[in-house]
Amino acid sequence: MIKVLNLYAGIGGNRKLWKDVEVTAVEQNQEIANIYQDFFPDDKVIIADAHQYLLEHYKEFDFIWSSPPCPTHSITNHFLNAQGVIRYPDMSLYQEIIFLKHFSFNQKWVVENVKSYYVPLIHPYEVGRHYFWSNYTIPQYFKNIKPISIANARASTRRTTKKYLMSLEEYHGFDLSNYPNKNKRKMLRNCVQPSLGLHVFEYAFKKKQTRL
Repeated sequence: MIKVLNLYAGIGGNRKLWKDVEVTAVEQNQEIANIYQDFFPDDKVIIADAHQYLLEHYKEFDFIWSSPPCPTHSITNHFLNAQGVIRYPDMSLYQEIIFLKHFSFNQKWVVENVKSYYVPLIHPYEVGRHYFWSNYTIPQYFKNIKPISIANARASTRRTTKKYLMSLEEYHGFDLSNYPNKNKRKMLRNCVQPSLGLHVFEYAFKKKQTRL
């Protein structure tokens, strides 16, 4: 069975369709971690700083998936900056890519983030609205990756909240109706679409892969 480390796990969009895996999921938000655990009761869920956990435990796994927080890298920073939201990009994203690239020799790994407002400092694979950095080839994938107007956060909030939330739930395959969390929309928008998560995972274990 493949031992997987799922960092910044959220509610588990990327992990939803994986099979025959032993998953350790790391999520810092207790409430979100509880939801993840409900959906994936057999996974080991750890409440911790994923960035630090990677540093201390990366050698223990066959496959590592990391999805560091994306807001400071997203193209939405163009209009946020114009509105007075001034911030540096969080460079922990590149810390993980560089670390894994140079020290993770026995594991397959992938670091996922949204397309950035700047030219990436390290060349990624570009799949849908995502960037992927990895030590194996990730080909383009078009099936079931149909965006739901998520590029502009302000536009999405103008939609009927219930209708938009239902469309996100259907898109990702998660029913959050039994949870009181007010940030359901954000949790769902942070998900990697499950079929894409499966596509990326499966290619980690195909033959004749090339190292980035």
